[in-house]
Amino acid sequence: MFGRLAEQYRSVVEDLVLSLQALAASLSAAGHTASCYVCGDGRDGHGASFVANLSPAASNNHMVRFLVSDFGISWVESRDGHELVKLEGAEAIQELGRMAERLRPGQPSAALEPPSADWPQAQPRSALHQNA
Repeated sequence: MFGRLAEQYRSVVEDLVLSLQALAASLSAAGHTASCYVCGDGRDGHGASFVANLSPAASNNHMVRFLVSDFGISWVESRDGHELVKLEGAEAIQELGRMAERLRPGQPSAALEPPSADWPQAQPRSALHQNA
């Protein structure tokens, strides 16, 4: 059973690596700064680091970082250098999916800015821990 679970996880990591590469290319084509670096030679899908600036305005530095590897999956979102949200596992994948949905063709680039009602307000990470 554990061998099968490990293989399934490796398959998820490989799928996420391919998705991150495609998302970085789509964001770049839409005029955003985005990159995806793949671990190793890029053929084995062991992991990747995805970083994107989602702000259309240069003065508002809204960054996301998605890391995927054999060791775990994480999403970190920050604004102006202050960490807003850190998610891991399934929650991180869901957030990546929400961002990709907002990237659908025909959407203006500002559509990647989070709707203020359902995203946390900018506050230092230490304040997030106090509220938890």
